[in-house]
Amino acid sequence: MNEDLAQKKDRAKEIARLLDASSPQKILFLDPSSPFRFLIQVILSAQTTDAQVLKIAPVLFETYPDVRSLAGADINKVKEIIRSTGHFNTKARHIIDCATILQKTYGGWIPSTMEELTALPGVGRKTASCVLGEVYGQPVIIVDTHFGRVSQRLELVTSARPEIIEQQMKELLPPDMQYRFSMTLNLFGRNCCTARKPQCHNCPLYALCPWPEKLPPLYDSPHD
Repeated sequence: MNEDLAQKKDRAKEIARLLDASSPQKILFLDPSSPFRFLIQVILSAQTTDAQVLKIAPVLFETYPDVRSLAGADINKVKEIIRSTGHFNTKARHIIDCATILQKTYGGWIPSTMEELTALPGVGRKTASCVLGEVYGQPVIIVDTHFGRVSQRLELVTSARPEIIEQQMKELLPPDMQYRFSMTLNLFGRNCCTARKPQCHNCPLYALCPWPEKLPPLYDSPHD
């Protein structure tokens, strides 16, 4: 699809508007009831589902309700609680070490810059972006599996590398649209533009999608 930058920006904004209109007003994949709990959940969500994290979160936070208690946690007990999220040995170390640094360096507060967040154990750019967008309302593009797949199918980006996807999407959308678009495109990728069986026949973006593998729309049979 040959587009200049201005045309691509216009198409990206129209896609964002359509998804905004067809998505719930509030999209929550994890519990944002406190910045600390949200951060820990996002760390635990790596290489597992949000649903799985939400299953173990009540037990984890009932046992360790705040930064101080998690910093002093028994790592073996934490491992047992989070075992079902996978990679539990590494994740247990990460969330305890993260809580320890938050307690010692930030007095229990969650930092509000990309540089500070990504310096924490277990926190990559995607995790930091989730916190900056949800907790602090900052303009961010959150590139996860769903966002990356759909943005490539829509030919909004030219790479599969998350850092390049983030950079290119930031060039296409104004700051006030970025976080909301991250959430709506993610939800759209989970529910409609799925990896194996995309629902092209029921897609609000069909006319704007240049993906060569998209399925043809469904038409009513003339014999019905």
